[in-house]
Amino acid sequence: MSGAVDLSSLKQPAATDDLGDHAVSEANFEDQVLRRSLQVPVVVVLYSQRSPGSVDLVKLFERLVGEADGAWELATVEAEPNMRIAQAFGVQGIPTVVAVAGGQPLADFQGAQPEPQVRQWLSAVMEAASGQPAEGEEPRPEPEDPRFTAAEQALDRGDIDGAIAAYEAIVAAEPANDEAKAALRQVRFYARTQGLPADAIARAEADPADIDAAFAAADMELFNGTPDAAFVRLIELVKRTAGDDRTRVRTRLVELFELFDTADPIVTAARRKLATALY
Repeated sequence: MSGAVDLSSLKQPAATDDLGDHAVSEANFEDQVLRRSLQVPVVVVLYSQRSPGSVDLVKLFERLVGEADGAWELATVEAEPNMRIAQAFGVQGIPTVVAVAGGQPLADFQGAQPEPQVRQWLSAVMEAASGQPAEGEEPRPEPEDPRFTAAEQALDRGDIDGAIAAYEAIVAAEPANDEAKAALRQVRFYARTQGLPADAIARAEADPADIDAAFAAADMELFNGTPDAAFVRLIELVKRTAGDDRTRVRTRLVELFELFDTADPIVTAARRKLATALY
């Protein structure tokens, strides 16, 4: 995850509808995740109805939590109507799974995973959680930066343009503020995904020479938690283009790389492939 993870900003509830057994929104995040994680680990699954793989992962976790006998709890968060939660976790793709213990993120992974790997991850989470603060030891959040609060409030209102402007103002004043730059990249990416057609990938496959269609398909693949597919798509397009078109594709690919930690193995491998494609 890129950027700081400040869960304290999610302690301001808003109105919402009844969500069911495991579903969580900004309205009940503090009670169902932050406070509850002081007692047992809470696994937060951020998903989208537009991503079948993420819905399948939710169903897997719903089955596994039923077998857990209360050792951990599940919170499912639909990312699009709860962007403030996704932003706090620094979500870069869907699905994203985060284990919270003692009121703080403990471990996470992105993308759909097979059941054996998920079970192994859960075992590691339970082992690591044994060292988290006990019930009653409330974590001490750092003082909030009012500039970031304004950006988060804009997201809370659904004002994506306002959030982008707020982060841009921080970056303009502090060009070295990595947290603001990471948040700005994430929000800009979310803004792009809101207008993606449902058949974005099919359109790109139908016309491999259409650069705009390829960009939309790569965004969809990244949003769906398959960044490797997005990177391969654009690297192959780099190979087929030249001049200004190649520069445009390379620039977009680098922008997608910047949504991830620079040490992420997927990004490292993709950068090597891009270098080969360019030279």
